Amino acid sequence: MIPFLSRRSFGAGALAAGLIGRSRPSTAQELPRAGGTLVATWGGLDGSGAEPRAPYVPTGGGPGPTLVSSKVLERLARRGLGGFVGVLAESWRPALGFKSYTIRIRDGVTFHDGKPMTAADVAFSIGEIWKKHALPEAMADVVAVEAADEGAVTVRYSRPVPPLSFSALLCSSDAYVVPRHVYAGSDPRTNPANDAPIGTGPFKFRQWARGSHIELVRNERYWQKDLPHLERLIVRYIGDAADRAAALEAGEVQLGLLNAVTAQDAKRLAGADTFAVTSSGYDEPVWATTLECNLRRPALAKREVRQAMFHAIDRAFIARSIFQGRARPGTGPIFSTNKALYSVDIHRTAFSPSKAASLLDEAGYPKKKEDGKRLSLELVAAGWFAENVKVGSYLKQALEEVGVAVDLIVADRATALQRIYGDYDFDLAVSNQANPSEPVPWTTQYYTSSGIAQGMPFRNASGYSNPELDALVDGIKVEIDALKRRDMVAAFQRIVTRDAPLLPLVEHAPVTVAARRVQNHSNDPDFLGASWHDLWLAP
Repeated sequence: MIPFLSRRSFGAGALAAGLIGRSRPSTAQELPRAGGTLVATWGGLDGSGAEPRAPYVPTGGGPGPTLVSSKVLERLARRGLGGFVGVLAESWRPALGFKSYTIRIRDGVTFHDGKPMTAADVAFSIGEIWKKHALPEAMADVVAVEAADEGAVTVRYSRPVPPLSFSALLCSSDAYVVPRHVYAGSDPRTNPANDAPIGTGPFKFRQWARGSHIELVRNERYWQKDLPHLERLIVRYIGDAADRAAALEAGEVQLGLLNAVTAQDAKRLAGADTFAVTSSGYDEPVWATTLECNLRRPALAKREVRQAMFHAIDRAFIARSIFQGRARPGTGPIFSTNKALYSVDIHRTAFSPSKAASLLDEAGYPKKKEDGKRLSLELVAAGWFAENVKVGSYLKQALEEVGVAVDLIVADRATALQRIYGDYDFDLAVSNQANPSEPVPWTTQYYTSSGIAQGMPFRNASGYSNPELDALVDGIKVEIDALKRRDMVAAFQRIVTRDAPLLPLVEHAPVTVAARRVQNHSNDPDFLGASWHDLWLAP
């Protein structure tokens, strides 16, 4: 039992009618079978199916590296469907005052090179990898990390930290325990072990055939008895969605993750007896496509103008047409799958071109008689996802219908990062977020004054600064009472939806396609980043 842990439920993202399927459940007569090779592929949020720059990236790197590293390396804890579950940590307890936590380390765990995992490895990972590279924002208030004894590590803070926040830290997708004897004395960002990671997970790294696949094999000394079930796991990188669909139908691939196939192929395969298609397993974190307003611009400094932008946009159309049902209309900063903290008591900017026009009139931007235009804005669409470009084109049309002239700029990744987060060279920007259920700091940093960090991507690029909100977020950081904290997060949602510096246009709802013989898939809030120790193949 893990003490002092809040429990929560996770909602599965809904897709268009008829698309959701489920894997065939195991029965008492059909117990998990050992052995077999599972071949998986992925589409990625941009549909490219690209391989990562390394199987393990200490600074994060997104879902590409996570797909592989999460099978080889392990975290101290994970989020189950019903709450937090210890992995390499047997328990974690706060001290009186909640300014330190002591983690009891699981005994008898070894790295793949045969060296034992100790408290020193955990302390090194937290202090040298997480704090400096993987999770610097979340660990800004950590003042010390100490291996208290052979089996425990204590993390000390300069302020009280709620149990939910600390538990979420241990579960973060980038919070791996790495071998100190491999990484100590090196720059972890360039350590050769990143290309052939050594961990404690259920699978060991065997080879990376660049441009083709990564092969993992069963860890015969895994600390969970009789696991994993699979003998071998191969992640194939296939650049075209049609080719991925063909590989699934030919039986060459058994598992397609994160939109591996087109929406049309997903609907077709969902009707076949040999496949299950589901949107379960993508609730932690949730990806979103966002519209950011640059409050440094005189027009957008007016709240009524920002609200007008949002009223002019049909988010249901974006979800239905551009994302072909693989998205939900956005409402606010806390996403709808977060059942513990999502609030319906917010300021709503429902699709209403007439309301948008009225707000623009009130703000001093009536239509000009000569051309019918109210004002002109430049919209930068980050071109790293094809959908961002399509969303940008739609926004141009929607805003021009209410009299806002839009100059659409489609920027490649490097240019978009520089213009939006480096130079603040935009009026409006289409970008993306990936937010877990714990809002501090992952969600709040898009709205707080401290989140204005020029040159740091995916922070507060709008320049929105509200002392009332800053004080509220500071309170959320240290509030221990779960009910009071929930009410404070609800107040946070009301303020930012009213002030409208940023709008989540849609929450993504990706799909997984699995051959029916793949058992126990999509059973984790972050299935792509789960260890897959319990996956098995039926005959």
